[in-house]
Amino acid sequence: MGVEFVPIDQLYSEADFIILTCLATEQNRGMIDKSALSKMKKNAILINTSRGTLVNQKDLYEALDKGEIRSAGLDVTTPEPLPLDDPLFKLKNCVILPHIGSATEATRKEMMELAETNLISGLTGKKISDRIRAA
Repeated sequence: MGVEFVPIDQLYSEADFIILTCLATEQNRGMIDKSALSKMKKNAILINTSRGTLVNQKDLYEALDKGEIRSAGLDVTTPEPLPLDDPLFKLKNCVILPHIGSATEATRKEMMELAETNLISGLTGKKISDRIRAA
């Protein structure tokens, strides 16, 4: 497949696209910050479809505004929804979507079917699949 595991700093400095698709944890909170952004190529494109807490948005704004990276696409932000006066909205090189990564007909149908199955299972005393863990 041509995939090679590399240290994160090497990834930042060599990747054209950096796409965040990981869980949000205390260990990776703000992993995309001024330090990470400064290591990225000038033509790098950052895409976050995971959780807004992975990106320090103030640092991202500064990097985009100064042209330190090419652009960003954010499906998630902190907070959600992002206030309309947030400076990220003013940037031409930043696309912000209203957390619609799962908004396909197929995904919504599957979510509806899972909710229906869990509701019926719960009401009839059967095991509920995909239980939500308490935080």
